[in-house]
Amino acid sequence: MQLSNKVDKRILKEKLKEVEDSFVTISFYRYKYIENPQALRDEFYRAWYAMGVMGRIYIAHEGINAQLCIPSKYIDVFNTYLELFPITKKIRRNIAVEQGKSFFKLKILVRNKIVADGINDPAFDSSNCGIHLNAKDFNMMMENPDTIVVDFRNHYESEVGHFEGAILPDVDTFREQLPKVAEQLADRKDNPILMYCTGGIRCEKASAYMKYKGFENVFQLEGGIIKYAKDCKEHEIKPKFIGKNFVFDERLGERITEDIISNCHQCGTPADTHTNCINEACHLLFIQCESCKEKYENCCSPACQDFIKLPIEQQKELRKGKDKGQMIFKKGRAGHLLYTLDYKRMENA
Repeated sequence: MQLSNKVDKRILKEKLKEVEDSFVTISFYRYKYIENPQALRDEFYRAWYAMGVMGRIYIAHEGINAQLCIPSKYIDVFNTYLELFPITKKIRRNIAVEQGKSFFKLKILVRNKIVADGINDPAFDSSNCGIHLNAKDFNMMMENPDTIVVDFRNHYESEVGHFEGAILPDVDTFREQLPKVAEQLADRKDNPILMYCTGGIRCEKASAYMKYKGFENVFQLEGGIIKYAKDCKEHEIKPKFIGKNFVFDERLGERITEDIISNCHQCGTPADTHTNCINEACHLLFIQCESCKEKYENCCSPACQDFIKLPIEQQKELRKGKDKGQMIFKKGRAGHLLYTLDYKRMENA
């Protein structure tokens, strides 16, 4: 059996539209030593592919990080299967706030780390993490005027939604965020530090890093924003998170409250829908309103709009040898987008 999917993603997306099955979107992670990540990866691929599971999974010696879309008819089989392995036995599963076809293929990758952190000190212990708080206790601790709340996500995530009063580091990657936050709070080591992220995995490592740097009163939101939103809804708790929760799948966001706190990067009107430029030579992630989506035909610029009108073969020829990776991960910092956070900062300077 071939243990990867080589079919063009556009074909897979079109095929998925025809599937009538309902799906359950979940995520889970665990930091626990895995002796042979490649063997486990292949085992999971065979079993999950047979169930029609789709998603993005990272496996490393340090553990597993998974975001999955599972056919509802196989959810019980899938959950039973997880109990067969020490790494996934009784693992906490975050169920998405908004369900749907969130992935279009199964992708399981073996990596050096499940979260790239830039930490090379053998003395760092990722298991020495902070105290986990549920939604109610997290809200309660936020009421303390001495509490510092830190968003351990990237700028393009917090732009569309975040906790009220949180520190929102202006970073593109988690690895640059860790030392930046520790330095920023260096003279406040006695304050309670509350941290949060999408599903909890980054905070697990970030809280351990802050303790490694001498912070003692370190707390983290259990299960991240995903579990927080679910618990607030189930227990009728008023959320202190406003806006949308950015997610790393085809949906690109789950609405937590009706607040729209960001703007279209092209015209500046209130908007919080992320999209990728439809031009395969660009594919930039940015915020686009419905009006600009129609005006620019799902593109981030007139230049990309002109590009997609070229014959497909000519587009492919022009794309040859060009790395679009940097453009994708600029995440809305591209200079031609006038209403990004960078633009607002310059305007207010």
